[in-house]
Parts: sequence; C-alpha cells; structure tokens
Amino acid sequence: MSSVKIRADKAKTGIWGLDNILSGGFTRGHVFLAEGAPGTGKTTVALQFLLEGAKAGEKCLYITLSETERELRDGARSHGWSLDDGIEVFELLPPESLLDSEQQQSLLYSSDLELGETTKQIFEAVARTRPDRVVLDSLSEIRLLAQSSLRYRRQILAIKHYFAQFNTTVLLLDDLTADVADKTVHSVAHGVLRLEELAPAYGAERRRARVIKYRGVKFRGGYHDVTITTGGLNVFPRLVASEYRSNFTRNKVSSGIAEFDLLLGGGVETGSSTLILGPAGTGKSLATIVFVVAAIKRGEKAALFVFDEELGLLFSRMKGLGIDLEEMQRSGNLVIEQVDAAELTPGEFAHRVRKRVDEDQIKTVVIDSLNGYQAAMPEENSLILHMHELLQYLNRRGAATFMTVAQHGLVGDMKAPVDVTYLADTVILLRYFEAIGTVRRAVSIIKKRTGAHESTIREYRIDGRGLTFGAPLDGFQGVLRGVPIYVGEGRPLLQEQDL
Repeated sequence: MSSVKIRADKAKTGIWGLDNILSGGFTRGHVFLAEGAPGTGKTTVALQFLLEGAKAGEKCLYITLSETERELRDGARSHGWSLDDGIEVFELLPPESLLDSEQQQSLLYSSDLELGETTKQIFEAVARTRPDRVVLDSLSEIRLLAQSSLRYRRQILAIKHYFAQFNTTVLLLDDLTADVADKTVHSVAHGVLRLEELAPAYGAERRRARVIKYRGVKFRGGYHDVTITTGGLNVFPRLVASEYRSNFTRNKVSSGIAEFDLLLGGGVETGSSTLILGPAGTGKSLATIVFVVAAIKRGEKAALFVFDEELGLLFSRMKGLGIDLEEMQRSGNLVIEQVDAAELTPGEFAHRVRKRVDEDQIKTVVIDSLNGYQAAMPEENSLILHMHELLQYLNRRGAATFMTVAQHGLVGDMKAPVDVTYLADTVILLRYFEAIGTVRRAVSIIKKRTGAHESTIREYRIDGRGLTFGAPLDGFQGVLRGVPIYVGEGRPLLQEQDL
C-alpha cells in the first residue's frame, strides 16, 4: 500500500539488555512471539516495547484478550508509566449476543462464532489505528477458541498476513496455559523469545530469557539472567569475553609490602588474576585489600565486591589494622558493593563488575569470596564457566583481579568447595602452622603463570600495622599436606622485637 511507512531500522524494545541479545531489537514489519508461564514478565516486556515506540513518535496499539484495560493500566502505573501518550489500549470483549444464552445458535458451535468475531474485532482495531507497533495479549484465548491445531494455525497465518499490509511490528504474547507442546506460532513467527521463572530452594525467584529463533539475524544465544524491578524488566546479556579486547601495557603492580612483593617475584601483573586460598582466619581478605590500598596510593581506582562479610564489620576490622576503607570510599577512589548471594543473579553480578571496569576505569578488582559467589550458583559447572568468562574479560581489560576462597577446615586435608585454581594466573596459599608452642601463619606461592616467584615459605603476622612478613623459612615439612610443621631452630621466626 502506498501509505505504508517503510523503515529499515529495527524496533528497539526499550530494554537495553534485550536489544543487545537481539542485535538491536525486532526487525520491523514482522511478527514476533514472547512466550512464558504467567509471572515471567511478558506483559512488562510488551509495555516497554510500546513505550519505546511511543517515545519515538510511533503509533502503538495494545490488544488485550485476557487482561482488562484497568488491570493493564494499573500494572503500568506500578512501574511509573503512563499509557495515555501514544498508546491505545483495545480491550477485546466477546459480543453480548454470544454471552446471552437465549441468542446463541444451536446449529453452529459458539466457538466458531467467537473466533470469527474475535478476529474481526482485531482487524477492525488495526485498520482504524494503523499502528506501527502492536501487542496481542494473549494467544491462549485464540488457541482455546480455535479448538484444533489446523484452525489455530490458519488463524495465526491470517493475522500475520493482515498485519503485513501495514508493515506493522507485532509482538504476540503466549502464557503457555492452553497447550505447551503446540509449536504452531514458532514456525510462523519471525522470532521467538522465551521467558522463564525458576524457584531456588532458598532466596528470591530467578528469571531468565532465551532467544529461541530469529530469522536472518545473528543473536546472542543461550540463557540470560532477568530481573523485574520498579521501572521495568532488566536483561543481563551473557558475558562473552572474546568480544572484549583492549590494548594495554602489562606491568607489575606492588602490594606495598616489600617482602610480599619478593615472594611474588616483584608483584602481580596487570591483566592477570590472583587466587588466595586458605582456611578461615588466615587473612585472605586482608591480603587482597593491601593490593587495593597500594592501587589507591598509586592514584588508581579499585572495586571491592563483598559476598560474605557485613560492610560495617569489615570497615571496623580494617580500621583496627590501620586501613580506613570508609575514607577511601568517600574519596571516590574505592567502590565497595555488598553482594547478597541469595538475591543477586550471576549475570547481574557480572554486569555490575563490567559497569565498574568500563565506566569508572577501575584496574583493581577484588571478589571476596568465591564461596559466596558459589552460593548464588549452586551448580559448580555453571560457576566455572561464569568465572572463566568474567576473569577472561577482566584480564583483557587490563585489570588486576583478586579472589579469595575459604577452604573447609583449619588444619589437615583441606578442600575448597570449588576448584578454580586452574583458572587463576597466580595462586597464593595461606596456612596455619605450629612452632614453639604457638599457632602461626605461613604463606607460599604455588603457581604464577606470568613470571618467576619465590618457592620459599614465609611467615606472616596480622597486627595493628596490617600484614608483616618475615624472611624465607627453610625448616618446614608438610606444607602441601595442609599441616605445616616447623622443624628449624626458631631463629628465623618473627619475634616480638622484629615488629
């Protein structure tokens, strides 16, 4: 038709993450399907899709068969949206004659009349408004009226061809309540978006999205974490580290402690990851924070993501060791985020890290600890894949990343809940040992991909000055078994007069 507006650009959904995985949005003039069980966010996606169109000056139409206009407007209002500007809501009600039992015909099935009348009303609403974007909610009502797969497919094809006359971008919603196994619309639609909701054993519900099909477009496959908050639906695209490459000068960064740097062969490299292993109380968090302090002293910014410890306690504990994290935070040099593993999805966490590194130009990142991160992802295989992509991304952005893992037990054959040692470029091992009737701490480097390091074991102490390291000790046995025993003469151990 001569009056049809042909626009080559894509119809953005108004959801940044969804547009990202759709390679820019929905191809104009085609029919798309958003399916999912009730509560997965289909209506929210549909409203954001229309609001984005209205913002661009397009005519938008919401045809609702299952929800009343009042319910729809109330739902939009809960997100702070108004449907008054640029969006027409058409509430499709069955004709009164079909609701009146006295006027129902006995020679024809009422479903035949209802289906024909429903389709007629849809076509009339579209012809009247000639919209650029249309949402049809929901297909379950049409499927129930059609009663057979053949009639249902014909009806969907009729709707598709009718919309094509106006070059309208159509989003069909399906709540999967009528027939989950029926894939009729999958074959007819230009693209299919699946929304899912999962209920973990503990914590808030988890949502995710997946593009099942998108003709002629290379989309981002796989599952992507989704959240619904006041203000709409958020999609966090799955992180693909290979897409992020940057040129940076790889250099060593200091811990600010000469003996620690010697043990590390001069420090750790930018664009590398460091894992600190040890039982509870060995000072893993402190070992990462000394690198944060050193980075800030160099004039850089750092980010600290805390899973396990309450921030007030962390601030108080570090202040007792001579480190004022609150002041660093107030100055804007340190970003500290408390992460609730029961509420935050792994995809959202990766998005937060990316945002800090990209927008704030942060070059030192601490994740404390992976035990808490694992709690957000009970499936170990998924955790390994998430960590692999996140660490690769950080390495390629030139960041120095530090992670901690608390091992089970205090002495003996200790094990970590998840083995990520092969992912890290440097692995620092912290241990307790007994010498001369006291419990002490020892540190050793068991792996460093980016250069040489000391193969020795050094004692260290935690006190009001933070970390203090001693000279290399050569009188140890059983360090790797988890029960270091000092059999030396005692002279090289840290003494009170050394502090």
